[in-house]
Amino acid sequence: MTCIIKTYEKPALTNPVLIEGLPGIGFVANIAALHIIQELKAKRFAEIRSSSFQDFAITAENGNARFPTNELYYHKTQDGERDLIILYGNTQALTTVGQYELCGRVLDIADKLGCRYIVTLGGLRREEKVGTPPTVYCAASDLEALKDASNLGAKIIEGQIFGVAGLLVGLSKLRGMKGYCLLAETPGYYPDASAAREVLRAISKMLHLEIDLTRLNLAVETTRKILESFGLSAQPREEERKENSRFRWHI
Repeated sequence: MTCIIKTYEKPALTNPVLIEGLPGIGFVANIAALHIIQELKAKRFAEIRSSSFQDFAITAENGNARFPTNELYYHKTQDGERDLIILYGNTQALTTVGQYELCGRVLDIADKLGCRYIVTLGGLRREEKVGTPPTVYCAASDLEALKDASNLGAKIIEGQIFGVAGLLVGLSKLRGMKGYCLLAETPGYYPDASAAREVLRAISKMLHLEIDLTRLNLAVETTRKILESFGLSAQPREEERKENSRFRWHI
């Protein structure tokens, strides 16, 4: 496998927290991460391309091509609060080996920047009606991190967490890091603003961030356009879901 990283800047950060926001169920993490980037005017400092990403490019009318990619952003906070590293992108890796390689490279970068804490985000698919507001669940690398997540109002989840949201937290523990995963209930396929709003509230509480949630629709609309550009409808019909499943939108 090949995982190429292009670095644009090497920021000096203070005790940073890594927030993961790659596409998954309901695109909850994607929307939340993009909204944080937009609201805090976070700066891109690295880009990741992998041979395990989707094998095509999207072309626009002007001839420009968009590729499957992951990006890393940073934000320096004020008043001694912890700085942020934000992982955002339009795909996860399509293979198990690719997922492990991607997470390893992301953790390499985070480790070099002094990061010791990981927070991953995602959606938890529910067949039954989702509550208002959606319930947020959590899983963690250790009891201390689990307590941190529980203090945000998240309930403990039992079961499996597929994709980067689960893998990053698990691999971080092997490097002496800690962290937790926040999953908000969602019906699943469309860009779910309600679920993203709940994980954003939890993140804001933990990191003392002042994020305006009234403009969340901008991140939702951007996510919707990305889905459409990759040939995915916002709310797939049942007969389309098997085809779309090959993109492996994880939790």
